[in-house]
Amino acid sequence: MSEPKSTRTLRMRAALAVAAVTGLGATALTALPAAAAGEAVTVQYRQSATGSDQVEPWFKVVNSGSVSVPLSQVKLRYYFKADAGASYTYACSWAVKGCANLTGTFGTLANPTATADRYLEVGFTAGAGNLAPGADTGDMQLRFHRSNWQPLNQSDDYSFGPSQTTYANWSKVTATVGGVVVWGTAPAGNEPTPTPTDPTTPPPTGGASLFDDFDYTGHTDPAISTHGWSVRSNSGGPGVPGATWAAENVTFAKEGANSIMNLRTSTAGTAESTRQTEILTRSTKFKNGTYAARVRFSDAPVSGPDGDRLVQTFFTINDLKAPMADDYAEYDFEYLPNGGWGEPANILYTTSWETYRPDPWEAVNQHSEVRASYAGWHDLVLTIDDNTIVYYVDGQEFGRHDARYLPERPMSINFNQWLIDLQGQTSTTPRSYDQKVDYVLHVKDQVLTPAQVAAKVAAYRTAGTAFEDSVPAV
Repeated sequence: MSEPKSTRTLRMRAALAVAAVTGLGATALTALPAAAAGEAVTVQYRQSATGSDQVEPWFKVVNSGSVSVPLSQVKLRYYFKADAGASYTYACSWAVKGCANLTGTFGTLANPTATADRYLEVGFTAGAGNLAPGADTGDMQLRFHRSNWQPLNQSDDYSFGPSQTTYANWSKVTATVGGVVVWGTAPAGNEPTPTPTDPTTPPPTGGASLFDDFDYTGHTDPAISTHGWSVRSNSGGPGVPGATWAAENVTFAKEGANSIMNLRTSTAGTAESTRQTEILTRSTKFKNGTYAARVRFSDAPVSGPDGDRLVQTFFTINDLKAPMADDYAEYDFEYLPNGGWGEPANILYTTSWETYRPDPWEAVNQHSEVRASYAGWHDLVLTIDDNTIVYYVDGQEFGRHDARYLPERPMSINFNQWLIDLQGQTSTTPRSYDQKVDYVLHVKDQVLTPAQVAAKVAAYRTAGTAFEDSVPAV
């Protein structure tokens, strides 16, 4: 006989309490979360397609507890058996809460079964708001398909209910609140595990770190090179073929008490007039640990007509030694204010790369995305340990990617702003776009929460430390 859901939840909370006590010797001292008393949700499901072109799981989340639940703390998992060699693409057709407020990422199960080795994890942004007791989210009409649109087989999928043509409670989909399982039964041995997120725990002391407040006089300041950075001026991709990478378009200025780096990209609609920007560490010595930056994305140009297919980034990367080389690694925050790559409007991606082949193009990666405006300042955090890659935006988990995308070799740290092409805006009127960066932080081999990152940055600034690099070369 299986345990009742309430018993499993209580047992998990007890285990978390033990883990929080026995784990005090860990490098990153964090308490594990628990759903607050009274927080509970029920998942209702119906299928909208039994065919072989795409899976269409539709959901409603019902607050079956006694207190309001922030939807940003809720995650659902729909489990399925992947077709051999297949990668998948998620989409939201329609949602009462708005598709822009839903996220969809794919994960791989640690303990595959005959009916499940992958899952679609559905989450919510802060824009989805709270769910009052007794309320539900309304329809979430979701779908996913093989990325190459080849036929797929739903009949062997754990969470698939071919007879579920109307909404009803469905225990083969799991739900967590704040990382604690509150609904459903996962395939054997694969119950979702909580994420350390206690915002009150101070950051751990010690540990090799890179911190830069970008307090420089200009792109020719000798301290930039002394501190290990290179302002790009060499030609090549990504971006518009024939464009210039303009070192002089990387500038520095004070905004209030903080020094700010600005990357300006400009064009007048031709390759010759296009000037893109990038700054990167010369050393590829960064691997596991925490990466963080405060970045200001822009939706509109500083001057001139809008509409260019722009990419604004913060990422880590190493070199591709050969097509499909398995020791390549790249982890991206990429904001497209005017769409691109088949997207019609603004979208924020986080992407973890295993490898790729440039010609003919073939990519092996996992990504998360939210279709919404991210204009303004945002705190971006990426953590990498021996098991998981996690992306955060403004303190909220944005994407969680699988162990198979972990890095094999160290990487550099980069910021750049570039144009995918010149088709989004064909005007020959000059225009320019700004991406600003407040600071960058890397802590080697320590997984910090976003709140711990903020505390560590505040400590550097209180001490008057504008730069530190104690990360050893490799």
